[in-house]
Amino acid sequence: MPTFWYFVLALMMTVYVILDGFDIGAGIVHGLVARNDEERRAVFQAIGPYWDGNEVWLLAAGGTLYFAFPLLYASSFSGFYLPLIMVLWLLILRGCSIEFRSHLSEPVWRTFFDFGFSFSSILLAIFLGAALGNVLRGVPLDENASFFEPLWTNFVPSGNTGVLDWYTVLAGVVALLSLALHGAAYLVMKTNGDLRERSRKLAMRLWYAVLPLCLLALIATYYVRPPAVVNAHKPVLWLFPPLVVLSLATQWWALRRNRDALAFYSSCGYIVGVLGGAAVAMYPYLLPDNVHLEHSLTIYNAASSPYAMKIALLWWPLGMALAITWFYVVYRSFRGRVEAEP
Repeated sequence: MPTFWYFVLALMMTVYVILDGFDIGAGIVHGLVARNDEERRAVFQAIGPYWDGNEVWLLAAGGTLYFAFPLLYASSFSGFYLPLIMVLWLLILRGCSIEFRSHLSEPVWRTFFDFGFSFSSILLAIFLGAALGNVLRGVPLDENASFFEPLWTNFVPSGNTGVLDWYTVLAGVVALLSLALHGAAYLVMKTNGDLRERSRKLAMRLWYAVLPLCLLALIATYYVRPPAVVNAHKPVLWLFPPLVVLSLATQWWALRRNRDALAFYSSCGYIVGVLGGAAVAMYPYLLPDNVHLEHSLTIYNAASSPYAMKIALLWWPLGMALAITWFYVVYRSFRGRVEAEP
């Protein structure tokens, strides 16, 4: 049962990154591809029907974490208190920027919220990547499964670590560029005219940056956290690197051949390959200790009771069925491209 909920949690986080990732990515790139107010509004219209629903997957993953692995929930939310508060404020700023931007037509008002949209999206992408980097690298857990990390210490990914070091910053940069590519590919699929062409050109440039950085991050992960790849001998893990390579190659081809939907879905495949590979490589660790591996939180010592996990099997499928139905209706109702109109 713990193994089942481990991969359910990994699946939900992957779905969150794919769905909320494209509107975060649109926020990262919208200041680069939109040249006037009509085009900026087109970017907001492209994500408007979906962005708040996409964030439901983050809440659902948090709820699943709470009942399936409560010790991990308590330890991580306490140890990462400062960055979690920063992420909360960034989510608030981003939501306010999307909702309030069009309430007034004053240029200063709209410029302020356009900046807030880009600023919060950029930092959110970096913090999401840094969070994954912290999990892969490990944290200084004590025998009570407690820890605290300041925002940074000496930028060395060992010993007295902080949330930010050279490895987690690298993970943050990879996440920033990957989500920017994801958002640009989404805008290519959802917009028309000059906005679409600028998004395509930017996506191609980002593709050439993502490819070497992804390889560099993989090498750095082997160097920083060898216990995180203890499953490297298992055949299932070797399904994911080819998926990453195939997805990136397909996206490059699709962007050059104007296969807009294929380019976006290839970006989704890339995210599945990266996060799926990380989940399989980490199993059964949830939060490794970077000093004493025996203090690590695993799916066994952090799991809730078998009874609680069985009860969750009754309501979780119902909740997922409702969520999937809602997403199907919304995405079908607002399918098609948006126009940059005055």
